[in-house]
Amino acid sequence: MTNTTKIATLAGDGEFTAYRATPAGTPKVAIVVIQEIFGVNAGIRRKCDTLAEAGYLAIAPDLFWRLEPGIELDPDIKPEFDRALELMGKFDQDKGIADIEASIRAVRSELGDNAKVGVVGYCLGGRLAFMTAARTDVDASVGYYGVGIDGLLGEKHAIAHPVLLHVPEEDHFVDKDAQAAMHAGLDDHPKVTIYDYAGEDHGFATEFGERRSDASAKLADERTAKFFAENLA
Repeated sequence: MTNTTKIATLAGDGEFTAYRATPAGTPKVAIVVIQEIFGVNAGIRRKCDTLAEAGYLAIAPDLFWRLEPGIELDPDIKPEFDRALELMGKFDQDKGIADIEASIRAVRSELGDNAKVGVVGYCLGGRLAFMTAARTDVDASVGYYGVGIDGLLGEKHAIAHPVLLHVPEEDHFVDKDAQAAMHAGLDDHPKVTIYDYAGEDHGFATEFGERRSDASAKLADERTAKFFAENLA
């Protein structure tokens, strides 16, 4: 079952919408799906639906609500891609993390204080998933092609729960030097696992559109499914 839900900000100064996908049975575990720069579009909603089919309560908060609530963009349409970049330039990432934490607390409150919650994010969401791992008590975090993680390595000491990162080797937003810095900084971290994808570019695991690389997307998603099964059980 799918619908939308409202979540109050941590500061109590507003509320935002989240797409919600509920499994057939009673959920015991939840996953917060963190959007790309294109909003909670059809691809992100499909990610939630797939997680619900696997038995998770899945929600995708609208992190751009302070800029343009409910926006949905198609990365394969250039004006919409350009609009997404413009929104990204205005986005307050610290407030985004606060909204993700509010989402984590909301689903924990619903499922019970001891319920485990994971996050999975894509592009901007991949970066925010890493930040969430360092700044909140989330139980497990997955980031697909997160941008700028090499600049966040100073926060790695705060990561207390498992993190999985999917890194396409030909990511035109994350160059080879940045990828090397990620490995140098994180390969020996006991909580972090990195998988590299030779020949793949940014967005390879999108649900729809020209960026998808089917074989690698399925492999990454299989690894993510196993990771969550092991760390959220």
